[in-house]
Amino acid sequence: MPDAPTRTERVPVGVDPTRASIARVYDAFLLGKDNYEIDREVLRKVQQAAPEAQDLATENRGFLIRACRFLASQTGITQFLDLGSGLPTAENTHQVVQRINPEIKVVYVDNDPVVLAHGRALLEENENTHFVSDDIFEPERIMENPDIRRHIDFSQPIALLQLGTLHHYNGPHDEPAKIMKKYIDALPSGSYVAISHFSDPEDELSEIARKMEEFFLHSPMGSGTFRTKAEIEELFHDLEMVEPGVQLCADWWPDGPRIKELNTAQRTISGGIGRKA
Repeated sequence: MPDAPTRTERVPVGVDPTRASIARVYDAFLLGKDNYEIDREVLRKVQQAAPEAQDLATENRGFLIRACRFLASQTGITQFLDLGSGLPTAENTHQVVQRINPEIKVVYVDNDPVVLAHGRALLEENENTHFVSDDIFEPERIMENPDIRRHIDFSQPIALLQLGTLHHYNGPHDEPAKIMKKYIDALPSGSYVAISHFSDPEDELSEIARKMEEFFLHSPMGSGTFRTKAEIEELFHDLEMVEPGVQLCADWWPDGPRIKELNTAQRTISGGIGRKA
């Protein structure tokens, strides 16, 4: 991992290397290079509860890849709205889906200054990939954003992604479900919604999951709520769930057989996809 920023290291305008960023922390969990010491501190804190904590990010990324591959190859949808895109890394949404269909449009939305600084040039690789700055927890703003509407046709089915985002909402516990209800109500029939979220397995690992949650919430980042399977299912409201429903990310259509047992982190992040009838 890179060293903490020095006086001579260039820090992008608007980026504060003394405050943890959700996007940079996720990058640190993925062992990326676009993070600072304050972000790696979050990783180290959560590793006190689960040494394999970085697998929260790797499983989320694996779910993103498989979910996008399914949506691009099986549903016929040609427009993706990726909310809370984070920093560009390997196998981003547009790379996965446009490998299957180069005509698929992908709009990334994020309002983190570090993503704005690092992301635009890397994400806007072709005329079908775009980046918009806005707050993903304000559905009305997102749905009316003129830059988004310039590229997304809200009269046609959309694949809406909330991958690893809703657990970072800081506010009332029931608000993420209300946020998703607004998104779902605004989506046209035939749209799909993919969500991944930190999860409490409600078994012998629950105590560790809650310790990770406590370390996240009291870290320099200050967010990271773990929900039960039932609570995650509530985020999908009345959508028709794609089999196998909400499952551990590792168990959602894995790429091959498993010969190793899942570790603690792999058993504490779940995801699913639902379709609007």
